[in-house]
Amino acid sequence: MTDTLAPPLEADISLIQRIIPHRYPFLLVDKVRDIHINKSCVGIKNVTFNEPQFQGHFPGMPVFPGVMIIEAMAQTSGILVGLSMDLVDKQANVFFMGVDAVKFRRKVVPGDVMELHVTALRGGGRVWKFAGRALVDGELACEAEFMAMFDVPKA
Repeated sequence: MTDTLAPPLEADISLIQRIIPHRYPFLLVDKVRDIHINKSCVGIKNVTFNEPQFQGHFPGMPVFPGVMIIEAMAQTSGILVGLSMDLVDKQANVFFMGVDAVKFRRKVVPGDVMELHVTALRGGGRVWKFAGRALVDGELACEAEFMAMFDVPKA
């Protein structure tokens, strides 16, 4: 018998939107899988040519911006925290506090599927620290450590 109150092992786009406030064109996570509450998860971002950033980054050579890769990792971590702290439908806000040890290893281009692996290094309260890695076809595209604060409005 399964526990109906157990957290999901995956989050689809409708659940993602109930956890983090981001919306098109800045919602950068399509799905989250392999969720281990308070520990880690893997976000999926399908990179498509029709995204608005490719109009100017760069004409004739579309490259997914590095800062958006980091943002996608951060959004993935926000979903993990939202599930870990029972923040579904609570209109929580997530704010970057710091980004460290960023390295870019390969370009991300339209047609790529980014896997956003995030691991909680410290958390449990309002401030969390993560290690993130973005992979395309198993190849490291970006790695970073980052901190975020989670704020839930009072009712």
